Amino acid sequence: MNASSKDAARVETLLRKLRENISQHESVIVAFSSGVDSTLVLKVASEVHGDRALGVMGISPSVAPEEIADGRKLSESLSLPVLFVDTHEMQEERYVSNPPDRCFYCKRELYSVCWGVAEQRGFSHILNGTNADDLGDWRPGLEAARKASVHAPLLECGIGKADVRLLAAALNLPNHDKPALACLASRIPYGTSVSAQRLAAVNAVEAHMRQAGFRQVRARHHGTEVRLEVESEGVEKLNRLIATAEFEELLGKAGFRHATVAPDGYRMGRLNKNLERA
Repeated sequence: MNASSKDAARVETLLRKLRENISQHESVIVAFSSGVDSTLVLKVASEVHGDRALGVMGISPSVAPEEIADGRKLSESLSLPVLFVDTHEMQEERYVSNPPDRCFYCKRELYSVCWGVAEQRGFSHILNGTNADDLGDWRPGLEAARKASVHAPLLECGIGKADVRLLAAALNLPNHDKPALACLASRIPYGTSVSAQRLAAVNAVEAHMRQAGFRQVRARHHGTEVRLEVESEGVEKLNRLIATAEFEELLGKAGFRHATVAPDGYRMGRLNKNLERA
């Protein structure tokens, strides 16, 4: 059996498992982020349940406007039903103060909103896009999901990120190779309060970086300094970008005095590094 035949067989096996898992639930709300994981779950859920599957995407200052726009495009292009609902984690002091378990309070708010929609519309279960590889980093949001009785079909089926992308490509999902993108608050070091101003500053810099052609971007907020990360092969290009007058002007408008570039490129969970050592 050649490689393509093995991939096809694996796709068939994993899709069958995923469909069987999701079919256990009478009807489902999918916590949708416009990332590949939740898009895959919503796509399969819609195939299984038809109009008894609905995506819910939270809108708040913590979510990049480009992500919300992507969510709307995906909903339209894939004919996936998605409801866009305001979330209010910025009114929760335990979120705004930015402790190491900040993500717990954000996800708790999101799942509360999802359950509200479920109760209004008569849906029975909430699903998310957590995959099997997500257990390897510090993710307090997983505890919020557990407490809110949220199911994770990808995790339950043992499907990791590589297989998520394989399945998404097989289903012709346009975001099958989309880089991982956590919420904007993840760019702010623990203990530094989350504010709409800081979130907007991070988003402005990251949006400029994406427009310059970088795919995997992070602009980490450190007071008047912003620490930038991109895919490792783009580090040299990024160093040239930050030396331009246009970028210096952008930094000033965003409230930063200077930028530095991580020489080793993007690293997932960089701000969790010290926590992992504890």
